[in-house]
Amino acid sequence: MGDTLEFNEIYQESKGSWNDGRLRFSKQNVVYKSSKTGKVDNIPAAELSQATWRRVCLGHGIKLATSTGHVYKYDGFRDTDYERISEFFKANYKVELTEKDMCVKGWNWGTAKFSGPLLSFDVNDSSVFEIPLASVSQCATGKNEVTLEFHQNDDAEVSLMEVRFYVPPGPADEGADPVEAFAANVLSKADVIQATGDAVCVFKELQCLTPRGRYDILIYPAFLHLHGKTFDYKIPYTTVLRLFLLPHKDQRQMFFVISLDPPIKQGQTRYHFLILLFSKEEELRLTLNMSEEEVEKRYEGKLSKNMSGSLYEMVSRVMKALVNRKITVPGNFQGNTPGAQCITCSYKAQSGLLYPLERGFIYVHKPPVHLRFEEISCVNFARGTTTTRSFDFEVETKQGNQFTFSSIEREEYGKLFDFVNAKKLNIKNRGFKEGMKSKNNEYSDSDEDQHDAYLERMKAEGKIREEGDGSNDSDEDTGDLYLCTCDMCVCSCFSLPPLSRPMSSYMLWLNSSREHIKSENPGISITEISKKAGEMWKQIGKDDKEGWDRKAEEAKKNYEKAMKEYRENGGGSSTPSKKYETTHTPGEAGGRSCRRTDSLS
Repeated sequence: MGDTLEFNEIYQESKGSWNDGRLRFSKQNVVYKSSKTGKVDNIPAAELSQATWRRVCLGHGIKLATSTGHVYKYDGFRDTDYERISEFFKANYKVELTEKDMCVKGWNWGTAKFSGPLLSFDVNDSSVFEIPLASVSQCATGKNEVTLEFHQNDDAEVSLMEVRFYVPPGPADEGADPVEAFAANVLSKADVIQATGDAVCVFKELQCLTPRGRYDILIYPAFLHLHGKTFDYKIPYTTVLRLFLLPHKDQRQMFFVISLDPPIKQGQTRYHFLILLFSKEEELRLTLNMSEEEVEKRYEGKLSKNMSGSLYEMVSRVMKALVNRKITVPGNFQGNTPGAQCITCSYKAQSGLLYPLERGFIYVHKPPVHLRFEEISCVNFARGTTTTRSFDFEVETKQGNQFTFSSIEREEYGKLFDFVNAKKLNIKNRGFKEGMKSKNNEYSDSDEDQHDAYLERMKAEGKIREEGDGSNDSDEDTGDLYLCTCDMCVCSCFSLPPLSRPMSSYMLWLNSSREHIKSENPGISITEISKKAGEMWKQIGKDDKEGWDRKAEEAKKNYEKAMKEYRENGGGSSTPSKKYETTHTPGEAGGRSCRRTDSLS
């Protein structure tokens, strides 16, 4: 037998919803990682005290109890897995994997047993159901009755709202009320937030982006209390998944992001992220409402009674110590703006910042999005829909969801592509984009198999104008492309009018002088050429200009002659004819592209 056992598609129940993940048994520990949230359960082998194998709704499941009082349940095993797991437990954990059947009689009268964080309802020593007390949000008592209310999970199709237990009265000689005793056992392990005692520290009037407003944040040992003018939120530290500290692009502000599961609620709105915004210049002197000995004993040097520094450093340091989670910061990525570790973009019509991290992407701030690399199926670079100076970055997850971050500046493309490539993410249009990256960081359409005939035509016409080949007396093939979208092409030989009217004297002079201007001014741009040409044209003598006027008049006569021939041959009333012979290649929507082969007749 190997040193480890690994199982995929193992499910863990979370407030009425099943989340799949991977489970690994090793000699040192038991590790489970959720595919949905990325949360990791790490159970040291030395702490395992009991293991139970049970038949459940998703096949077979394992219930693990530890010496510290925690209980973990994982379902989705096959019947054939029992022998392998049982032998592994005996050899490495010295724990017997016992089989235990659930009671399926359907009785509603039994015994309630409290075992650590679980309430088990048993009939004849067999469990009918178990309630994780951490899922209890409220406990109310009545005459011989206890009502348990539960936290709701938005991902669950059906939610259990409450369960009521009838507790029979005890003997008169017993002083304790059985109803109150039952409720006390529930409340001792339930996730019911009760603000008892003083806060460890208080941060006044912090700017919060989601939920929006100014809030006083009261830090308690077990939960976080947001107190605003309109709303109050109490957030248990057990619901905090991750902490992020992100520098703003302006390098004068900082975001502190708290990822929550389950989210906090305001009416029908759910906030999966709490986002605070700080100025780097804000300073704070903080004194904890605890003695130095208590601070040292509880936080083991992570905090001290008196601290001072930037406000964002104080908040992040306190949160890290109380939540006991690492703070994620941007890695080595550097954007096009000097010092910026993020990219400006838009998501769902809202402008924000996209941060490439070491293990994922996070977008702030409205709505916030966190995408881990392990849940990303592929990414795609697409041309912007409104302008060629920007592009879109599309991320597709393994669950089939797509996130499009749009309006990213073209200059950011190279940095982002290199980052994605280095992280070995699957790029849909890899070959096409690598070819584009090699030339001036230009950006084009992401659809490799589509030919943009209109774009090619515009490029060709622009090149003709730039090089001065568009004059009416040219007999060269201009090679313009046209797209025929008819189902049956009837244009094997047809006439089309000329593309341009005769040039003015200035344009004729500019075409003949363009190369001279370029040679005299190396590296000059098209815009600067036009500006320079305008200055030179003003300095040309009267006689030279008259010569160019005569050439323009001659071009005009040739144009009118061509127009006359075009009308005599049955053409339209505005332009002369040119013959075109078509060659057909498949185009978009079954169309064909046609190329001119003759010049003006």
